[in-house]
Amino acid sequence: MLTGKRVLVIDDAEAERMLISTYLQTQGCRLYHAQNGEDGIQKARLLGPDLILMDAEMPRCDGFAACRVLSEDPATAHVPIIFLSAYAEPEQRVRGLLAGAVDYIGKPFDFDEVRLRLSVHLRQRPEPTAPPPVHGDPGAGESHGANLHGLLFQGARVHLLKSLREPPGVHELAELIGTNAKRLNEAFRHCAGVTISEYLREERMKEASRLLRHTDASITEIAESIGFGSGANFSTAFKTRFGLTPKHYRHQRTDLDGD
Repeated sequence: MLTGKRVLVIDDAEAERMLISTYLQTQGCRLYHAQNGEDGIQKARLLGPDLILMDAEMPRCDGFAACRVLSEDPATAHVPIIFLSAYAEPEQRVRGLLAGAVDYIGKPFDFDEVRLRLSVHLRQRPEPTAPPPVHGDPGAGESHGANLHGLLFQGARVHLLKSLREPPGVHELAELIGTNAKRLNEAFRHCAGVTISEYLREERMKEASRLLRHTDASITEIAESIGFGSGANFSTAFKTRFGLTPKHYRHQRTDLDGD
């Protein structure tokens, strides 16, 4: 759900800023703009956006340097940063992730991908719980529905994150939190903008990237720990998600850490 989310777009190319901003406005986002890394850092600290979209290559202060600054600042460290770039080389993807970004979107934009990526990284902020609606309030039914979606989503999320290796099926998951599969799927689409399976796949890939960065576990061990039956299937899924194989990702991380 992107409605009302504050998104800061940092890009020195005005045409690129306006292209993605125009699309996100149709999704209900509130847009803010910055023209370079320095401007972006100042506005991020001032605005406290829900998410930052940042170009990698910019004058004065590039996206990688700005990302490191924002990731290390307690005031902005919690804000997810997604890089935007026309360059698809694995080295740049790894460099962005190591700088503190949570994702990478290539140019030219695929707007379905943009919506999915933003929804996934904004999913941890469901609608806050509100007091019971007053009888006769015309917005009461809508408010109650949003609160229920948030509660179901958060409950299911806890079960999924505890069992990435052997997650419960949709019907079992629904039973665990006292609902049905249809209502649970509606909650995920409302709060995250993705299906349960898409959410689970993204969490598995995030955990895999974390294990590749911070542990010496083998690729086969990592694959098994997040529920893949074989290292080959895991490598294919990882490359589809991040643009490079787990082995290449780990080697690039090691090379960059040693610079």
